[in-house]
Amino acid sequence: MITSIDDLQALAEKKRAECAENSSELRVCAGTSCLSLGSSELKKSLQDEIQSRGLNDSCNIKSVGCNGLCANGTLVSYCTKDKSKSTFYERITSGDASGLVDSIQNGTPLEDRMCDISQPFFTYQKKIVLENIGIIDPDDIEDYIAHGGYLSLFRALDEMSPKDVIEEVKISGLRGRGGGGYPTGIKWESVSKVLSEQKYIICNGDEGDPGAFMDRAVMESDPHRILEGMAIAGYACGANKGYIYVRAEYPLAVDKLNRAIKQATKLGILGENIAHSNFSFNIEVRLGAGAFVCGEATALIASIEGNRGNPRQKPPHLSDYGLWGEPTVLNNVETFANIAPIIKNGGAWYKSIGTESSSGTKVFALTGHIQNTGLVEVPMGTTLRELIFDIGGGVPDGKKFKAIQSGGPSGGCIPESLLDLHVDYESLKNAGSIMGSGGLIVIDDSSNMVEIARFFMDFCRSESCGKCTPCRVGTTELTLLLDKFINKKAIKSDFELLKEMCEIVKSASLCGLGQTAPNPVLSTIKYFEDEYLAGIRDD
Repeated sequence: MITSIDDLQALAEKKRAECAENSSELRVCAGTSCLSLGSSELKKSLQDEIQSRGLNDSCNIKSVGCNGLCANGTLVSYCTKDKSKSTFYERITSGDASGLVDSIQNGTPLEDRMCDISQPFFTYQKKIVLENIGIIDPDDIEDYIAHGGYLSLFRALDEMSPKDVIEEVKISGLRGRGGGGYPTGIKWESVSKVLSEQKYIICNGDEGDPGAFMDRAVMESDPHRILEGMAIAGYACGANKGYIYVRAEYPLAVDKLNRAIKQATKLGILGENIAHSNFSFNIEVRLGAGAFVCGEATALIASIEGNRGNPRQKPPHLSDYGLWGEPTVLNNVETFANIAPIIKNGGAWYKSIGTESSSGTKVFALTGHIQNTGLVEVPMGTTLRELIFDIGGGVPDGKKFKAIQSGGPSGGCIPESLLDLHVDYESLKNAGSIMGSGGLIVIDDSSNMVEIARFFMDFCRSESCGKCTPCRVGTTELTLLLDKFINKKAIKSDFELLKEMCEIVKSASLCGLGQTAPNPVLSTIKYFEDEYLAGIRDD
């Protein structure tokens, strides 16, 4: 049992000493993307090779989380015994196991599989949320502790009052990374001020945007980081119970989180009277059925309560009436993953990164027509051009860039003329899109933007809970209207009707799903109007 900072640091030193004297390391990516490419089989092949050559004592094989460059999986890194040198390999298969172990024995890298870590994909990143990913074993709590894990929680309990914690989060300028961008410290402060014997902390892991996998990667690769952030939030706000709401389509994330909760509880890091304090905190995973509307706070809470995931009107806000009618803090995975570094390094440190209104970093999933599909973390204010062409490697197959879709079905499409836009909450909103949770879908010049808008509108139509008429009927009618433009059967009045209906759905819908569903249509009309006009038939 760990009951103090001294206990925690002693365990960290013990683990680091074991790793230092033990052996070199082969770190095999075991994220969902690399697992689909056979990383489990690769790990077994490497273990067989190591064992057959009697190298068990000199080389340890370790599963790690997503390294980011998913396009070039399976990814493997080799670290020397003193961990001073690391060699990164890409596109490794089971057939490469023998050659890879040969390279370890003779000290000569496997040249044809080496990954250039000096390329912008790696050098342009600044990792805060992802700092442990690709390094620690997500199934080993001691590995997390050896890399500074849970030290922020114990320092908060030992050295800071709840008010001090909230003040540091406010100073940091951290805004919710789930899409809305509401200041995290102010949200926590609102709940802390409410007098109630029961309060709750909820982590939203119901990542539903097409093309988004940021939260999934963090849950799979560094689950203890999320638990630590939630526990610190519980201490700051006076809550003793937390829930992580994860879609059932993320079985690996669910397994990692449940395992992490058991480990942390066994060591006394979660549970009753943590570190001999008056603070108790327990966490439970709840599964969602993959309803996109449950990304909305009140619908998510209804689902946790065992009801249909329908949103309700606000006010009352969650700070007054949340889960089971009690004050509740709800943040997403990435928001909680930022908390431990903020407490460790101070709010001013975090505030110095990014832009004035959008501090810190942002994790993005780069997908679509882009060379380097994968996961990246960059300072707020990085330009779209840097994200797409420097980090992402540009558009493949000789095609040209046409647009980038940000913010999922709630976001919009941004054209080539805005490539030098600095990515932050305000700039994306001004461009007709939103930050969202961080999905970025690159679109090349072979794509029809009306068809892109229709895809997202149909997604919102199918995911609407049906509670309010503007969303239920409006998204259906908008989908049918877009079909007319795609099939070149629209008439001139349909174009004005399309814009008018978008504004009605946007202004009259009950929750964020309906209120933002027209964004892909409105943004493509704004920047690609000619493609709509081309769908109007000649009378």
